[in-house]
Amino acid sequence: QVQLVESGGGLVQPGGSLRLSCAASRNIFSFVVMGWYRQAPGKQRELVARITSSGTTIYADSVKGRFTISKNNAKNTVYLQMNSLKPEDTAVYYCNSDPPMRYGIDSWGQGTQVTVSS
Repeated sequence: QVQLVESGGGLVQPGGSLRLSCAASRNIFSFVVMGWYRQAPGKQRELVARITSSGTTIYADSVKGRFTISKNNAKNTVYLQMNSLKPEDTAVYYCNSDPPMRYGIDSWGQGTQVTVSS
């Protein structure tokens, strides 16, 4: 079993930045495709960024050029650097495998709330 713990969210003004972290209970990032997802109120959870075991990244059009996903295999941590934040980025952010629930991950973490508001 692998547990994931997200952190780093908060309240930020439009145009601001945040860095999210996702820590895993054991080393999986060296062979797992990981993703950052978000879920806004009343909307379905969506994948916003993914990173392969070799470090190749893909982004949703809505965040391309503003968000950067990265990882540190030695620290069992995946990051999401979010710049130029917009109110529509407001959501609870989660990490998981892509597709979700693979490689010993059997649940979603608690997520971290990101609120973009003036």
